[in-house]
Amino acid sequence: MPDARFATVYEALPDWAELDAALFAHLNRHGDCRRWQAALDRLPAACGVRAEYGDVVAVAGDLAAKDRARLREALQALHPWRKGPFDLFGVRIDAEWRSDLKWRRVAPAVDLVGAAVLDVGCGNGYFGWRMLEAGAERVVGIDATPLFHMQHQAINHYAGDQRNAVLPVRFEQLPERLIEARFDAAFSMGVLYHQRTPDEHLKRLRRSLKAGGQVIVETLIVERAAPLRPTGRYARMRNVPEIPTPNSLLNALVAAGFEEARIIDIAATTGTEQRSTPWMRFESLAEALNPDDSGQTIEGHPAPRRCVAVARNLN
Repeated sequence: MPDARFATVYEALPDWAELDAALFAHLNRHGDCRRWQAALDRLPAACGVRAEYGDVVAVAGDLAAKDRARLREALQALHPWRKGPFDLFGVRIDAEWRSDLKWRRVAPAVDLVGAAVLDVGCGNGYFGWRMLEAGAERVVGIDATPLFHMQHQAINHYAGDQRNAVLPVRFEQLPERLIEARFDAAFSMGVLYHQRTPDEHLKRLRRSLKAGGQVIVETLIVERAAPLRPTGRYARMRNVPEIPTPNSLLNALVAAGFEEARIIDIAATTGTEQRSTPWMRFESLAEALNPDDSGQTIEGHPAPRRCVAVARNLN
């Protein structure tokens, strides 16, 4: 019997049900899975629940005052929270990333009314809720990190909205037949610069789109003549093979078969948008920058700047 967490995804995409056993196995192979599940099992009951998908994805309703501490403890057991913010019955999850700021840069360029959306590297599903707010009919988020799936389960335990799914799987592991021409929009945010073959990543995004579908790519960029290929780490991250320039990003989109490619935003990453918090207690942006020159990473590379590009699959 299919896992109930993914049942509505399988209703919309019946052949995706073949992934069920693999998704379940991927979750349960992680050593912390039982601990995370125990945290979910401790979530207290609430009544009269209503959800709002604004800058703060919020759930309100009747939760006994004595249960608020239990709720905070259960949510903290799912640390670290990378994307947010969320608010559950007055418990504010101040995540490492102020993802609402990124969404403000992305949202004006997309029309999601009635759209089926693929969100690659979706994290805990924060952007999926914002996509529903923008009119999407369904969001299928995929992210290989099991913790993010469990965080999404915590939010949706109360929101109860199965239109936004987070499946624990890598984009590259999805069989081609399951994604081909299935979606009206495909998002890849914070993913491209981690790819060993970014050109294939973009081609796969295009193949996932229906004719006329839109891709939204948000990535680190460097504003210089050529892409940056760090020989070691970049901003303390190991897995950054290449950071494109704005022009090389547009050229890569065209080479992947997209049309009408354009840049809609470039912005520096600041400590307002990315920082350590009580909900993400590890080191963050501040520790990744040169303490004597905030325009450089600790390794001497240009400090993080992020770019949003959009394009169409017109074939």
